[in-house]
This record gives sequence, C-alpha cells and structure tokens, in this order.
Amino acid sequence: MNRKEAISYISILLGGTIAGANIFLSGGCKPSPEKNGKLFSDADIIFLNEVGEVILPETKSPGAKAADVGSFMAIMVTDCYEIKDQKIFIEGMSKLDNACKKMNGKNFLECDALQRTKICVALDQEQKIYTEKKKPDDPSHYFRLIKELTLLGYFTSEPGCTKGLRHEAVPGKYIGDIPYKKGDRAWSIS
Repeated sequence: MNRKEAISYISILLGGTIAGANIFLSGGCKPSPEKNGKLFSDADIIFLNEVGEVILPETKSPGAKAADVGSFMAIMVTDCYEIKDQKIFIEGMSKLDNACKKMNGKNFLECDALQRTKICVALDQEQKIYTEKKKPDDPSHYFRLIKELTLLGYFTSEPGCTKGLRHEAVPGKYIGDIPYKKGDRAWSIS
C-alpha cells in the first residue's frame, strides 16, 4: 500500500476529518489515464515546494521542502481532483506568482523569504475572507487548496511524521500516562 492509499483509508476511518479529505470521500483517489495526463512540470514542483516552505518553514524540524510537498501536491491534484478543481489549482499558481509580481515587482521564486512570507500572509487573509463569504456551491480559494495540500503532504511524509511530530513507532510498549508540557509537538504513530 502506498502513502496515497493509506491516507485515503485513514480519512474514511476518521470520517473525513483530515484536511482535504473531502477529495478522497467524493470519488476516490485513483490515477486515471483519461485525466489530464502530466499537469505539472519540474519547475511547477519547485515552485510548489517553495510555497510550501513558506507555509511550513524549516525550524528545529525539517520544512515542507524536505518532505517534497510539491511532488505530493502534483500527484494529489492530478489523481484526486476533479478537472474543475485542477483548473482552479493550476490557475492559482499563476495568480500567486502574479500577485507576488504586483506586490514585490518580481516572481515568487526571485523574492527573498520576507517578501514570500508577506504575499502568502496576504493571500491567506484573502482566502479566509473568501471562505467565510462563499456559498456552498462556490469553488474553494486556490490558496486554501495549496495550504491544505501542503499540510496533508507534510504531516503524512516521513520527515513530517518522524521529525515534525513526536514519533512513536507502533507496536511499542503501552504508556498510559505520557507527560505533556504546553508547547510540545503532537504525537505521530506508525
């Protein structure tokens, strides 16, 4: 079983509570040759990794780029999104880059960390306002899709599970009372 299948099964078991799980529950996540084929270039994956790194930067634990969330997003969008959502996501990448050009006078990849953070914070505020006001049939905001896939890709990756979370390999011994201090990372079990 690969990671994509495992996530699909887990999301169903958890009742669809994982970010982006509605994708899995509304039609599954299976590669289909009749879908758009290769939607993402290597340059797109680099771009998505850099955007992901702004959302989840490297700190004491690896960032989103170390988990290669760009490749994860490309697979998820290609294999799991409906064509209309694929279009929103791909157009969103261009919109993000254009918003960055408008704010900073240069492409996202040419910007420094502070400029990248500013544009992502602005787009996150934009998507929050959009999401609050949108009707149930309206599509999701592209930045929300990018952010959800970044989080899902990171926290289901090896670096995300083993270094981003406190990892406990299962089976292991049972410890009924694990001390927790405010600010501790969440637990991961595999």
